[in-house]
Amino acid sequence: MEFDIREIITVGMVLFAVIDIVGSIPIIVDLRAKHGHIESEKAAIVAAVIMIVFLFAGEELLKLIGIDVNSFAVAGSFVLFFLALEMILGIRIYRDEEASSASIVPLAFPLIAGAGTMTTLLSLRSQFYTINIVIAIILNIILVYIVLKSSSKIEKMLGENGLGVIRKTFGVVLLAIAVKLFAANVKGLFV
Repeated sequence: MEFDIREIITVGMVLFAVIDIVGSIPIIVDLRAKHGHIESEKAAIVAAVIMIVFLFAGEELLKLIGIDVNSFAVAGSFVLFFLALEMILGIRIYRDEEASSASIVPLAFPLIAGAGTMTTLLSLRSQFYTINIVIAIILNIILVYIVLKSSSKIEKMLGENGLGVIRKTFGVVLLAIAVKLFAANVKGLFV
């Protein structure tokens, strides 16, 4: 265990880019409109637990159930793809009539702690000390919580038209991330 502030900053920035909570604001607002309530604390805690557990046991867990990291990432890219289509086209694909909130699915997983985040954690683990990765995860989760808690204020500040533009723009960005995640991992399925 070696605490290193530079590693924490590096890992934190990588996770911040992959989680992209700021870019997910339109999705969060959309989920809140569909489900009425998002439990910020629950979503943040569940996402943190998923990420930390996957950091320590992810690769072994995937091997245990016979799934390689590439398959996991490709599956996650499909989920991101469909979320992006919802944003761009204004349609609703994800239907869960019985859910009282979207705090766990699709918010904590796969939006915050999704396949991109999981595969990133596995690659970071080979390059950085685990304690620094855990601290970076916690710092990112604090930021995620702040964004989730203030999503209604952000929505009021941007207005309906501003949110619509951001939703479509980030829908295209999310679609590009899904395609990139798919392209980077699909060739690993055939090796």
